[in-house]
Amino acid sequence: MNKILIANRGEIACRVIRSAQALGARTVAVYSDADRESLHVASADEAVHIGPAKAAESYLNIDALLAAAAATGATAVHPGYGFLAENAGFASRVIEAGLVWVGPTPAQIDAMGDKARARSLAEAAGVPIVPGSARFPTGELDGLEAAAEQVGYPLLVKASAGGGGIGMRLVDGPEQLRKTAEATQTMAERSFGDGTVFLERYIPRARHVEIQVFGFGNGRAVHVYERDCSIQRRFQKVIEEAPAPGLPQAVRVKMAEAAARLAASQHYRGAGTVEFIVNAETFEFFFLEMNTRIQVEHPVTECITGLDLVSLQLRLAAGESLDHLTQDSIPLAGHAIECRLYAENPAKMFLPSPGKLARFALPAATEGVRIDTGVREGDTITAYYDPMVAKLICHGATRDEALARMAAVLEGTTVEGIFTNVEFLRRVVAHAAFQRGEVFTGFIDAYKADLLA
Repeated sequence: MNKILIANRGEIACRVIRSAQALGARTVAVYSDADRESLHVASADEAVHIGPAKAAESYLNIDALLAAAAATGATAVHPGYGFLAENAGFASRVIEAGLVWVGPTPAQIDAMGDKARARSLAEAAGVPIVPGSARFPTGELDGLEAAAEQVGYPLLVKASAGGGGIGMRLVDGPEQLRKTAEATQTMAERSFGDGTVFLERYIPRARHVEIQVFGFGNGRAVHVYERDCSIQRRFQKVIEEAPAPGLPQAVRVKMAEAAARLAASQHYRGAGTVEFIVNAETFEFFFLEMNTRIQVEHPVTECITGLDLVSLQLRLAAGESLDHLTQDSIPLAGHAIECRLYAENPAKMFLPSPGKLARFALPAATEGVRIDTGVREGDTITAYYDPMVAKLICHGATRDEALARMAAVLEGTTVEGIFTNVEFLRRVVAHAAFQRGEVFTGFIDAYKADLLA
């Protein structure tokens, strides 16, 4: 595996390039018209143009990606996150082309990509699941009201093929149910090509806690501790930290063991994340889904363990056994927090704010400070892709130390030319409830008067 094509862009492409080059592999970037001068293109050993700015005609164009691999003699493909990272069809095409797929098998992606099926697999592995319903394919909603009464209100209508908060709608009572289910089916069919939905109990005061897992493809899997991702807007993560603050040790252990057990039961291969919803008052936890890729927030796990998760992905795909990576060998040191810096306007419902980075100044990466980005001053944040500008990651011996470093990093961050959420992030990190570790998924709504003033 001496040449790796990264089927992605921006920050994650730059991240994969760093680990690949550190292992001595050459890298191939791909780029659309909008990304011709991007940082990931400049960072790679080679770069191939794959189409227009629209993702559907470039980063989602499987034929163009495979043609780029063939033209450059790439021997492996890393999908990053987003785009085609959890597309079993793409993984199959890569393998059929004689290339190494850096990720789980297509069958594993397919199994976990269907949320309803993933729930069944989790239940079979002895992992607690949120009370939910059977699936309702596009246009088929017979028995919906009866299923909702059994699940109980409030509930979520969820697209089976959704992800990242997309395809998830809250229903408080029966009068909203059918209209919401129909709208979710329509949106899911348009976005994912599959309008199937199901119902799931909604826990009002909940925490979103996920477990990083790594499987070796032979029935052995380890967990790499947990991350709290409860600070969200519109079901999408904004701030993540590891370990999860205030989580009882007994709950932490049970959750991690359940996640590793699920991965092992599927003979899972590579990095993955098992996500749980946790009752913030009782600490009862339930399986939500499994993401079959590297996560945006993986740096906080790397900070507390010293592991390079992307490097482990590449080494496993290259055929290394990684027998040395046992559960007991994985250290846990300190606390890490990640803030996602977005080109968006919090005062206007976090609407994206594309435009040129007239000024882009971030603090230097020093001890306890890590900056992951895919842009430079003068670059343009386009309307075609996710508006994330950078990930700001701080590590300390304690949570208080990590928080103090993050406050300093946010204060030292300057972006001009576009709106960003930097002031919003400063307010979250400084908020008394956040400082106390009292995090939950409704945090932003609960304190919006303080955070969005």
